[in-house]
Amino acid sequence: MTQLFQNTRIEFHILQSFPVSCLNRDDVGAPKTARIGGVTRARVSSQCWKRQVRLALRELGVPMGTRTKKVTALLAEACRERGADEEAAEACGKVMADSLTDDTLLFIIDSEAQAFADHAAEQAFDAGKIKDKELFKIAKKVMNPAMDALDIALFGRMVAKAPELNVEAASAFSHAISTHKVNNEVEFFTALDDHASEPGSSHMGSLEFNAATYYRYISLDLGQLAQSLEADQLKAAIDAFTKALFVAIPDARQSTMSGASPWDYARVLVRRGQRLQVPFEAPIKAQGDGYLAPSKAALDDYLDKKEAMVGSLFGKQGDYRWGDDEAFSLDDLSAALQGHVDSLVDQAA
Repeated sequence: MTQLFQNTRIEFHILQSFPVSCLNRDDVGAPKTARIGGVTRARVSSQCWKRQVRLALRELGVPMGTRTKKVTALLAEACRERGADEEAAEACGKVMADSLTDDTLLFIIDSEAQAFADHAAEQAFDAGKIKDKELFKIAKKVMNPAMDALDIALFGRMVAKAPELNVEAASAFSHAISTHKVNNEVEFFTALDDHASEPGSSHMGSLEFNAATYYRYISLDLGQLAQSLEADQLKAAIDAFTKALFVAIPDARQSTMSGASPWDYARVLVRRGQRLQVPFEAPIKAQGDGYLAPSKAALDDYLDKKEAMVGSLFGKQGDYRWGDDEAFSLDDLSAALQGHVDSLVDQAA
């Protein structure tokens, strides 16, 4: 089925406006920025938004892996559940963990941990009999992202000590940037003591914030995803991923600067060929009614011009606009995207 979807991608071009907020902080606690087109833009890092998408997928009930440095403890617990005593479980857990990672974060799934524990049990929980190559073979055999860890299929996995376990990410996230110039501002605040004996504040501080209309670009490679999933599973993954993209919002300072704004507009393309991201190199100017309307016009204009100029290489198979028509819901968008899986399968039949 991989060949059927080769080089086919769903591309999400999203505009999302946030009022006073600090969605993603730098090392000094200020909102992240980038200099693009000669001016400063607000920025939210790709890893920040990917983290929130992973959490949103979990809330949607999607099977997820575990990303942790505590691999020894995780595998030791699996061995204990399989019947090992405390000393043998710790020894086997450490040997297996050392085969996989050197104190780095590791994506691991429950079925892998259970299979490793089963292998240790076959060796009578003798840590000296556990070999690296056998572990890698076991992991390759039992891993099923559709059943165990869709996030590994979507976001990839790199295991430096065991390249056999590497998984190429099916999704690509850009850093979200404001479509316009942004200057961070400073909020000065005070706090009062309920039991103060003298008037005045008991605490003073300052926090930086900004407000922006962000452009987000996310690409989902169906060919890569199809290496792990069947057609029905692929449709379920598209549905979950689309909804997770919608609900995921970076959670920095949400209690004091609630940033709870959903998508304003999304242009979603299904295409074959080279990925296409809108650079917004020229900063958008507000036209009396804010930045969203001119940002939307610039986004559509760029994509339409590139389609006309690229011609057949543009490879468009679907073009959807969410946010203009109230009758076209997020569920309708998801269903339309899933329909491309059925269309490709039918064409191949």
